[in-house]
Amino acid sequence: MTEPRTPPAPARRRLLLQGGSLVLLLGTHHIARGASIVAVRLWPAEDYTRVTIESDTALKATHRMVGSPPRLAVDIDGLDLNPTLRELVAKVRSDDPNIAGIRVGQNSPGVVRLVVDLKHEIKPQVFTLSPVAAYQYRLVFDLYPANPPDPLEQLIAERMKDLGASPAPDAAKARADAAAVDSLGDLIARQFERSNASGRKPSDTTVARAPKPPPPAAAPSRPGAPPPVARAPARPPAPVPGSTDRLIIVAIDPGHGGEDPGATGPGGTREKDVVLQVALKLRDRINNSTVGGSPMRAFLTRDADFFVPLNMRVEKARRVGADLFVSIHADAVPHPNASGASVYALSERGASSTTARWLAQSENDSDRVGGANLGVRDSALQRTLLDMSTSAQIRDSLLLGDSMLSQIKGVGRLHKAQVERANFAVLRQPDIPSILVETAFISNPEEETKLRSETYQNNLANALINGIQKYFAANPPMARNRQI
Repeated sequence: MTEPRTPPAPARRRLLLQGGSLVLLLGTHHIARGASIVAVRLWPAEDYTRVTIESDTALKATHRMVGSPPRLAVDIDGLDLNPTLRELVAKVRSDDPNIAGIRVGQNSPGVVRLVVDLKHEIKPQVFTLSPVAAYQYRLVFDLYPANPPDPLEQLIAERMKDLGASPAPDAAKARADAAAVDSLGDLIARQFERSNASGRKPSDTTVARAPKPPPPAAAPSRPGAPPPVARAPARPPAPVPGSTDRLIIVAIDPGHGGEDPGATGPGGTREKDVVLQVALKLRDRINNSTVGGSPMRAFLTRDADFFVPLNMRVEKARRVGADLFVSIHADAVPHPNASGASVYALSERGASSTTARWLAQSENDSDRVGGANLGVRDSALQRTLLDMSTSAQIRDSLLLGDSMLSQIKGVGRLHKAQVERANFAVLRQPDIPSILVETAFISNPEEETKLRSETYQNNLANALINGIQKYFAANPPMARNRQI
């Protein structure tokens, strides 16, 4: 058998060059190329800090926690270090509640390692998102504190400041006396008892209960007199119609945030920015207002530029026992001439108009745009979103909406003179009157300019607080238990 003849050296070189050209050709058209980084973003917040790496193809990553000091190490496959990725290092802010710094380097060929230095223990969630809206593929690290802030404790702390909390004994008694006519005091007392039962010292946001008075001595009975009746400890009088005897909590929900900018006006104004500004102004007004002599306190589902999934907005409001829920947005539709403010309540049977249906679909898509980690949603929270509200809740929401519209029309024109209805996910709260206020059409150039105006924002915040007070004047909140 004749062995194949080896080509001479020049021929072998030509074959190798041809083969190399073929590999390069296949590499251009058939071999998967490495990912290209489009952008990197950081969203710091007390609730959690989000790190986002956006790329033109899906990224694969593995992560692990490294102990003391706490660090998160993330290895990203199919990636070479580039200037865009290095930008993450400079994006860390000194006031980030969770991240102390980020280091990035080429761990091995095709593998980039990120090390996130943390300020405390965290529970990371690392996941990927498919392209949606203006975004391509996203690799997301959500860094949640291992001991997250409790919104109810935050409200209690703020309330204690209102009462002039002080560790002095007299001040403690004053706080206890004030709590006796405020249902929030019951929460504080229960929290204190739970702390004692677990062997923990109460924090500075808790209040010691006033000592129980000794039982009254039994009076000597007279012949023929009925036996003495044990008296219950004195309690605050029950609320009477038209008055309240507790802290009134209003949940304010600035729409969108973080990765989800919401609608964008023709001049570049972002919905998430203007609605947050209005919400902060409304918060200040609520915190300085009373209803029937009872103080009010605002609770924001977000107080900075970060993303909150729809189900968590609902859960946060329920967690603090909110009496009302007001979600603030700014309309955008394809027609630039559309104008005016609108107020929406939940509908159980479809939308009241084509615009209402379109807006509900757009707002309900914010979880996809903002990047909710659907893999870890709590089933109980899912059920909260899926449960349709009771007829009583919707009736109260419509009354609240009417009160709002009567005040907003003094600030500018209304798009519709009546409360509209649609299936907004963020309004599905069975036990809280809930409305969604579309402040104006950000897609309208004139109204976009108004939304950027501090004067208009102040006027709008004044209208919203007046609407809330008008609603409570006609529908005083009843005393009810709040669950911790």
